[in-house]
Amino acid sequence: MELKKKVDLLVDSDKVEWKKHVLQRIFERSISRSEVKKAIVDGMIIESYLEDYPIPSFLIAHVHMPKPLHVVVAYDEYSQICYIITAYEPDTKYFLRDLITRRNNETR
Repeated sequence: MELKKKVDLLVDSDKVEWKKHVLQRIFERSISRSEVKKAIVDGMIIESYLEDYPIPSFLIAHVHMPKPLHVVVAYDEYSQICYIITAYEPDTKYFLRDLITRRNNETR
C-alpha cells in the first residue's frame, strides 16, 4: 500500500500522536485539529525528508481549503502511528503562489 494511503488510514482511525510542538503552534495560529486532519487526508505529499531521525517525515500540502495548510508528519511503520509534527499556513515569502513550490530552491 502506498505511504500516503497508510497515513490516511491511520489519521481516519485516530492512530495519531500530536507532538507538543504542533499543539502549541496550532493554538498560536488558530488552526483546529480537524483542519489539520483534513489537510493530511485530502492533501498531497510535496516533500520527503527521508534523512529525518528517528523516523522519516514528509510535508503534506492542502491548498484547496479556505485556509491552505502545510502539515509535517512522520509515519512509523513499526508502531503504525502517524506523528503530527507541525502545521502552518504556507507563506508566499517561502513558496510560490501555488503554495507548493519552494522559492529559489530554499530548504526547510
